[in-house]
Amino acid sequence: MGSRIVILISGTGSGMTAVLEACERGDLAADVVGVLADRPCRGLEVASEHGVPAAVTRLADFSTRHEWNQALTKKVRAYAPDLVLLAGFMRVLAPEFVDAFPGRLLNVHPSLLPAFPGARAVRDALEAGVKVTGTTVHLVDHEVDHGPILFQEPVPTRPNDTEESLHERIKEAEHRLLVDACRALLGGDVVVKGRVASVMSGGER
Repeated sequence: MGSRIVILISGTGSGMTAVLEACERGDLAADVVGVLADRPCRGLEVASEHGVPAAVTRLADFSTRHEWNQALTKKVRAYAPDLVLLAGFMRVLAPEFVDAFPGRLLNVHPSLLPAFPGARAVRDALEAGVKVTGTTVHLVDHEVDHGPILFQEPVPTRPNDTEESLHERIKEAEHRLLVDACRALLGGDVVVKGRVASVMSGGER
């Protein structure tokens, strides 16, 4: 077995699927050992179809957000992950969760951060009339859509774009970058100094 990845999702799990398929093809020397969601969603079914344990940990099932974060942390820790990937996970995680997986927690966001943070990133880009937006994969810190950036890819907007059409093109870029970021982090190719992350080749380390 290769490195161990746990993926957190909230929806269809298209980014999760890209990572799963890369592992199955041998393009990524890792195994997705668990998928957790904060709500029932199609992505859980997809994970199960790939033979990956999948479960829901709903915020509504806990008295407080703190208790939910504690339960989620415990469930993720039980998988002993080398990397935890937030792939369309639509909840803000507590600092205690982030601190439980230092340097091992990746997020993907549908904009070129620091532009357009938050849950409305694609809509905000269209409303701002930008000609280029894109996607970012970054390490997670205590702030929302913040932390050292590993990879970014621009995606041009089009005059007739809707939020849905633009987001679909952004997802195509996201799927490539997610696999690249997982490979770099698990391969020890990421060097972080403050807010700046550098992805090194083998000869540069």
